[in-house]
Amino acid sequence: MKNILFVCSQNRLRSPTAEQVFSTRRDIEVASAGTNHDADNPLTHEQVEWADIIFVMEKTHRTKLQKRFKESLKAAKVICLDIPDDYEFMDPELIAILKARVSRYLD
Repeated sequence: MKNILFVCSQNRLRSPTAEQVFSTRRDIEVASAGTNHDADNPLTHEQVEWADIIFVMEKTHRTKLQKRFKESLKAAKVICLDIPDDYEFMDPELIAILKARVSRYLD
């Protein structure tokens, strides 16, 4: 079973949507976090070490991840989904984009 971590800035819209969308799969464990210090669930070294694959929503998230969590980022594969902060939580368009972009890495 793979551990999948979804990361955005605040952990309020994009990454929690991704976590919820993929939480029903039985072949993976999912979690989400935010890169900002005031995120609903701020990203930790433990989460980064736990993850096999980390999906970031934007290139800025990857940059923050690589700078702040370099020591913890040894094993995880980091994939940028290029999804801008233009969507509400569980927005049907966001869900469709997430399914299309994430599924190719999980199947």
